[in-house]
Amino acid sequence: MRRTRTGVGMLTAAAVVVLVAGCGTERADEAAEGGSAPAGTATPSAPVDFRCPGEDPAPQESSPASASVPAGAPTDHYAENHGFRVPFPLHGRSRCDGLAAVTRIEKALEPLRKRGDFSPAHARKALMGLGYGPGAVETHQGGATAVGFLIYAGVSPLLCVEGTMDRADTEADAFGGYPDHPSCDRPSGGH
Repeated sequence: MRRTRTGVGMLTAAAVVVLVAGCGTERADEAAEGGSAPAGTATPSAPVDFRCPGEDPAPQESSPASASVPAGAPTDHYAENHGFRVPFPLHGRSRCDGLAAVTRIEKALEPLRKRGDFSPAHARKALMGLGYGPGAVETHQGGATAVGFLIYAGVSPLLCVEGTMDRADTEADAFGGYPDHPSCDRPSGGH
């Protein structure tokens, strides 16, 4: 019996030595590369954007999603505390889908704008004519001669289009929702 306990104790001690020896070690090739991830490990990558069909060669985005964050963080942490209100930008195929949706929406609302029809009900009907369901389209009066709209254009991934139509123009921007908020409407509370 005594011999078994000693064998188990030695086996346990050997296992601990092997495990401890493997922790915190760095291979020479990793150190030379600056500590790259081991093979088979997922590493975060920068989103890939490319020119979408119909887009100008040098696109300049004007969506709220592409608005840059100020370089220096304010001392009162305003930017940090209101980060939940900054929409996610779209990248890759989702970005192209968003640009296509914006183009369709602006074209659908343009006849109303030219007629001076700023009725939220008429704007909603025009947007639903694009195939968006009743629960996907929100419109509201934005003054005597303006209509605001929000469209839930896609679910996976989330694709939102927000904009206004007024006497001067129809503008829409696509984005991918908000942090900590599984919807297209702007969150009103923070964390």
